[in-house]
Amino acid sequence: MIRDIFRKNHKKKYATIPTDKAKHDVPEGIMMKCPECRKNVFTKDLMKNLKVCPSCGHHMKMTAFERVEIFLDEGSFVSMDDHLQTDNPLNFPSYTEKIKSDMKKTGINEAVLTGTGEIEGQQIVVAIMDSHFRMGSMGSVVGEKITRAVEKATELQVPFIIFTASGGARMQEGILSLMQMAKTSVALRRHSDNGLLYISILTHPTTGGVSASFASVGDINLAEPKALIGFAGRRVIEQTVREKLPEDFQTAEFLLDHGQLDAVIHRKDMRNTVSSIVKMHVQKEVTTW
Repeated sequence: MIRDIFRKNHKKKYATIPTDKAKHDVPEGIMMKCPECRKNVFTKDLMKNLKVCPSCGHHMKMTAFERVEIFLDEGSFVSMDDHLQTDNPLNFPSYTEKIKSDMKKTGINEAVLTGTGEIEGQQIVVAIMDSHFRMGSMGSVVGEKITRAVEKATELQVPFIIFTASGGARMQEGILSLMQMAKTSVALRRHSDNGLLYISILTHPTTGGVSASFASVGDINLAEPKALIGFAGRRVIEQTVREKLPEDFQTAEFLLDHGQLDAVIHRKDMRNTVSSIVKMHVQKEVTTW
């Protein structure tokens, strides 16, 4: 008798649990959870807010195409070097398959999208790194595309602007990956020798060989709020210097306080800020001439 009562209560308790069908009554992708404050946000509202959490202001990662849409004048972007594809020089196991998978997932041929465009009518050349492709790691094609983009900006005598987002050099390509640090820097020096503007915009995360080369040598270095920017990881540095690092170490705000950035700009203000800088630079050239 007592066992029968417990069996009935047991059935009632679990009868209210949603079935698999009920779980899918809410369409998939209609909401997203902020990785910072863990609050749910309607995806539609999040996209209207430029993928910035309305509760805590966390700047979520963006794809390269999303950057193009919010940053450049509508219809002005013309992509470059989409035919370039990564090889597997070290015959690294499964590397080719992973590259093809990321190409299909992101719709771009490598971890950076490059091309010409306009910002409020001013012509520029832009490079946008995408952390959804091999974590934005810098391989030989990434370096080649950025170098060609810089050379195009030099040829057109226009500013070059890059959005960086990277986990660093790509280990699967060894020394060929590290060589891109020097190659891109040389191209940027030639661009600078022509008196042209280079703006580097560091987004979350920008680390390793990318932060140690082209990301940090802009005429003007900007960053999005709370972006992780650094070379080695916190734990490696703490073990090396044998000191406890500040909580905000390697954040955009920390770098700004220590003179390594010119400004930390909210995503909604980035287009207007960069546009103003470009216009001032172009006006200066006209006045000088």
